[in-house]
Amino acid sequence: MKAVVNIYLKDGVLDPQGKAVHHALETHGFNEVKDVRVGKQILIELNESDENKATEKATEMAEELLANTVIEDYDIEIIK
Repeated sequence: MKAVVNIYLKDGVLDPQGKAVHHALETHGFNEVKDVRVGKQILIELNESDENKATEKATEMAEELLANTVIEDYDIEIIK
């Protein structure tokens, strides 16, 4: 199974990289863009056949190491 962990800054946390991307998009004529937030995606191959256990392990990884839960949120998708 594969765990897809998407990590992004919490609402209210300044995102300078997102602001830079937003500005660049506007410079290229994409004026309909209201806001941009930049995050990261981590793909993890797991030796696990049970989807619930895979979610549990990926959550442990995100909480302990992958995300800074003070300023970041995350979501997890399990792909068979």
